[in-house]
Amino acid sequence: MVVGLALYLALSRSGPLGAWELLFTPQAMIIAQTVLVAPIIAALTRQTIEDLWAEYRDELAAMNVGAVGRVATLVWDARFSLVTTLLAGFGRAAAEVGAVIIVGGNIDGFTRTMTTAIALETSKGNLALAIGLGIVLMTIVVAVNAFAWMARRAGEKLAG
Repeated sequence: MVVGLALYLALSRSGPLGAWELLFTPQAMIIAQTVLVAPIIAALTRQTIEDLWAEYRDELAAMNVGAVGRVATLVWDARFSLVTTLLAGFGRAAAEVGAVIIVGGNIDGFTRTMTTAIALETSKGNLALAIGLGIVLMTIVVAVNAFAWMARRAGEKLAG
């Protein structure tokens, strides 16, 4: 909510980014999601790569691997962990309501997302529709995670 409020103030007509007229648009919602998800993905990615770097630093130096080769090696070896990192970001984005509603406005057919529709229908007392939308959202999240799991299993079988 705090991120949404800060973005609302920045994107409002009197805010520093008001001239762009982004408030209550899908672009504002994308900005909000990015501001919320990017730090999670960046922190988890940094930690994963840092741990691998501590493990492989000496070997890569001994083999005189250049900077691009080091990065490629670390990213390749961390690929499964990085997919998990992306899934964490996806989960955060899929569950977001507050910031998206503040900057997007929940305008039917324009800036309404599944999570904001669930919040709206719940507040209207239409629990059957809210539960149905929740089931659809959970199905999508489970399907994305299942696909990532299958891709990881396939990648491990090819590598091993």
